Amino acid sequence: MVIRVLVADDQAVVRTAFSSLLNTQDDIEVVGEAEDGEQAVLGAAELRPDVALLDIRMPRLGGIDAAREIVAASNGATRALMLTTFGLDEYVYDALTAGASGFLLKDATFPELLHAVRVVAGGHALLAPEITGRLIAEFARQRVSAPPKRSIDGLTAREAEVLVLIARGLSNADIADRLTITDHTVKTHINRLFAKMGLRDRAQAVILAYELGLVVAGTSGP
Repeated sequence: MVIRVLVADDQAVVRTAFSSLLNTQDDIEVVGEAEDGEQAVLGAAELRPDVALLDIRMPRLGGIDAAREIVAASNGATRALMLTTFGLDEYVYDALTAGASGFLLKDATFPELLHAVRVVAGGHALLAPEITGRLIAEFARQRVSAPPKRSIDGLTAREAEVLVLIARGLSNADIADRLTITDHTVKTHINRLFAKMGLRDRAQAVILAYELGLVVAGTSGP
């Protein structure tokens, strides 16, 4: 399958560079470009790309609001991959809650760009430790002041444990090794956890774990 991508950035140089690089791949096709959030939303509705690569800061409609509209309008069929810089870290948590599936630094290397697009297109969250692990923890800690709207009463002890390990950045293989269970069992726990808590992907699971206080910013746990 060819991954259809929409690239949205108000900087023409960045937009053209990313599009040109992506189009060199046999399994990726840039089907449209946008110079602001409004164009991105309209383009996504018309072109129905698999991935919308969105700059967080754009005129008329920012990338976060554009991501929220695109993900909602497509019922999750179009995945949002956000372009960010370390100077815009404060927006990462907002983007996650808006439905974004991952983040990519604007100075990302070519392999990093390709990896990000393929991971997100595959239905997974791109939670690169150097970008999101620290940021989600810090900004969830800052933002959460009201009691959480959900609880983990419906989860088994093992499912809650898996949720914590996901929030700490462990892969399925790492979780299996930590809990001394099979990869298949880990996937079963994750599927049940996601179904019970109404989670779409690992990004939402990370947010939930911090909002519920299962993981505290600045701690790594055992």
